[in-house]
Amino acid sequence: MKPSDSVSKSLPQFPESLWKATTEFPTFPRLNEDIQTDVAIVGAGIAGVTTAYLLARQGCKVALLDAGSILNGTTGHTTAKVSAQHGMIYDELLNHFGKEQAKMYYQANMDAKDFIQKTVSDLSIECDLRPEDAYIYVEKTDAVQKLQKEFDAYIKLGIPGQWREELPIPLKVKGAIEMPGQGQFHPLHYLKPLVDEIIKAGGKIFEHTTIASLEEESPFTLTTYHGKHKVRCSHVVSASHFPFLNKGLYFSRLHAERSYALAIQPETPFAGGMYLSVDEPKRSLRSAMWNGEEVVLIGGESHKTGQSICTHNHYEELEKFGSKLFGNKGIPFRWSAQDLITLDKVPYIGLNTSGDRDIYIATGFNKWGMTHGTLSGMILSDLVLGKTNPYSLLYNPSRFKADPAIKNFVVQNADVAKHLVAGKVGLIERKIEDLKPDEGGVVKHDGKRAGAYKDATGNLYLVDTTCTHMGCEVEWNDGERSWDCPCHGSRFNYEGKVLEGPAIEPLKKLDVRE
Repeated sequence: MKPSDSVSKSLPQFPESLWKATTEFPTFPRLNEDIQTDVAIVGAGIAGVTTAYLLARQGCKVALLDAGSILNGTTGHTTAKVSAQHGMIYDELLNHFGKEQAKMYYQANMDAKDFIQKTVSDLSIECDLRPEDAYIYVEKTDAVQKLQKEFDAYIKLGIPGQWREELPIPLKVKGAIEMPGQGQFHPLHYLKPLVDEIIKAGGKIFEHTTIASLEEESPFTLTTYHGKHKVRCSHVVSASHFPFLNKGLYFSRLHAERSYALAIQPETPFAGGMYLSVDEPKRSLRSAMWNGEEVVLIGGESHKTGQSICTHNHYEELEKFGSKLFGNKGIPFRWSAQDLITLDKVPYIGLNTSGDRDIYIATGFNKWGMTHGTLSGMILSDLVLGKTNPYSLLYNPSRFKADPAIKNFVVQNADVAKHLVAGKVGLIERKIEDLKPDEGGVVKHDGKRAGAYKDATGNLYLVDTTCTHMGCEVEWNDGERSWDCPCHGSRFNYEGKVLEGPAIEPLKKLDVRE
C-alpha cells in the first residue's frame, strides 16, 4: 500500500532520527580474534553502555559487543524523556505488585533520573538536559474515570502530582496529571562521553559482532556468528534489546511494538512540558533544539511489529496532529523505534533465570528506556560486583505475577500462533511486475511466497519471507523499507540483512528472474 500523496509531501523521503543526524560517533572494529575479559556485555544501547561505564570505573575489564553500530537501535530512536511518569502505570502496579513495590518503581526511576543528572554534572556533558514537567492527559470523557484512578494511586503512593483541568499547550482536555521536575535531553550527546570513558578505562568495543552462542562452562564462552571467534569471560550481560540467550523463553514473555516520531518546525511557540495521551491513538510531545531553533517532537501511533497495513500512514497521522496544533513550517526528521513489553509491563533486569549464576539480562523497557536503561546499568553493575541493590527484587526476571501474566501470556502467544498460520495460508495476488520504483511487498515467485523490493532505479531485491527465528512470515514495512516479523519482532532490510533480533541469520536471498 502506498502512502497518500495529499499529506506526505513534506515528510522526509527516508527515516533518520534527530539524535543520529546531530551526533558523530567513532567506528569500532568487528571482533576478529579470540579475547578474554572479565565481563562481556552484548548490546550497546543505553543499558549496555551504562553497565560498561559503571563496571569500567570500578576496574573491571569489559568488552562491549553490538550486532550493528553502537547506540543505533532504540536508544538512537527514542523520544528521550527522562521521567518516572510512564503513562497509566501506577494504578496497575498497585493492583498487581502492591503498595511497597509500586512506590519502589517510582523511586527507582527517580534514582535513574538523578544518576543521569549527576553524571552530566560530573563529566560536564553538554546534552541539553533540562527539567520539564510531565503530563498525562485525556481528551475523551469516558477516559476521565481511568485517569482519576491513576491520580488516586499517586496519592496512595505519595507520588508528587497535581490534577490539572488545562494544559500549557493548546489541547482541550478533560483532565490531566502533572508530575513536576522530570526532564529531557539529547540521548546520544549524553552517552557519547560515557563511551569515551569506557575506552579511557581500557574497555573494548566491537561493532557488527553478532553473538551466536553461549557455552556455560567456566569461564563462559561466547561465539560470534561471523568468524566463530571466542569471547571468554566470568560474567555475561545481555543488553541486546531482545535477549540473545535461548534460556528463559523470553520470546514468549515479550512482545515487540513499533512507534513513530517526527520533528516539526512549529509556526507557534511551544509552551514547554512533556505530554502523553491516555486516549488512543497515543500522542507524545516534547521540544528539542536543532540548528539553533526549537522543534517539537511528536510521537505515537504504536502497533505490534509487522502488524500494520501501511506504516507510512502513521507518520502522516502525526503530521496532521502536529500541524493542527502548532502549524508546520517543515519536518526535517522522521523516525521510528521498536520497544519490547513484558507480561506485567515491568522490565526484566537481573539474573537471566533463577538457576543461573553470572548471566544477566536487561530487556522489556516498555517504551521508557532512558530511565530503565540507566537503571539496568545501576542494578547489573551492582550484581556483577556482588553488591545488593534495592530494586533487584522488583525487576527480577524470574518473578511471576499470575495477574496479569497468565492472561497476557495466553493473549500474546495466541496472537503469535494466529500470525504464524495466517502467513502460511494467506493468498498472494501481487506480481513482481506490479511493483513501482521504491516499492516493496509480498509477491508470488516461482509459485511461492516471496518478498520483493524495487529501488528508485528499478533494481530488484528478492528474499524468502520466512523469518529465520521461528518460521513466521515477515511483512513489508513501507515507512522503513524493511521486512518485519509479526510474531517476535525480528526485522530485516530489503536485502534480507538482520536489523533487529531475536533472529541472527539473514533472510535467504532468492534468484532474481523477471
